[in-house]
Amino acid sequence: MTSPAIGVLALQGDVREHLAALTGCGARATTVRRPEELAAVEGLVIPGGESTTISKLADAFGLLEPLRERVRAGMPAYGSCAGMIMLADKILDPRSGQETIGGIDMIVRRNAFGRQNESFEAAVDMAGVPGGPVEGVFIRAPWVESIGARAEAIAVHGGHTVAVRQDRLLATAFHPELTGDHRVHALFADMVRTAR
Repeated sequence: MTSPAIGVLALQGDVREHLAALTGCGARATTVRRPEELAAVEGLVIPGGESTTISKLADAFGLLEPLRERVRAGMPAYGSCAGMIMLADKILDPRSGQETIGGIDMIVRRNAFGRQNESFEAAVDMAGVPGGPVEGVFIRAPWVESIGARAEAIAVHGGHTVAVRQDRLLATAFHPELTGDHRVHALFADMVRTAR
């Protein structure tokens, strides 16, 4: 079976780390900045960064509607931190003009765990990821305020949902790409293979 072609939305955020993690688990990783690049991938990672900036740049690059169309059509997507916000159907406290791609039946709260200086790491038990807890790096991280019937909470930290899966969509409030542990990316790569 050929390696899945997985793009990383390369508008802002920790793109390089996601490319390395995807490559480390056997995927063919590439950057996505234009609609034609999006059309060439089987799955997409939406990295951490600043969700308002990612939203505005996606719109400016003509990617927002193509992203929504691909997600609605069943393209697998994984969002970490700001990417989780981008995959949420609703943001509890959006910035002015902030839009999402949507797709996951959840409401998220931006910067829920606090500001930059309150960032932390924690071991997180994540359903579907074998081998024990993953190390979660939480940087101005969101959490899931509420979740709809179609989505499934697959990790909780401090009483808050921090990872969700819905059909072919995956989202984490934390950054597994910063730890050198590629198990979350391997889970996503398997989701992409299964979706073929």
